[in-house]
Amino acid sequence: MPREIVILECTEAAKEGKPPSRYITTRNKKTKTERLELRKYNKFLRRHTLHREIK
Repeated sequence: MPREIVILECTEAAKEGKPPSRYITTRNKKTKTERLELRKYNKFLRRHTLHREIK
């Protein structure tokens, strides 16, 4: 299977002392070899922030 499940975590929440926002999504390993970065909504900060893939 070329698709794998990844977890995205907010990068700005730790700086502000809030709990991290996490999302689960999938990516294609063959076309996206680097770590995934998306702008997603963080409900604790009440705004869109950068979320990066974690292990």
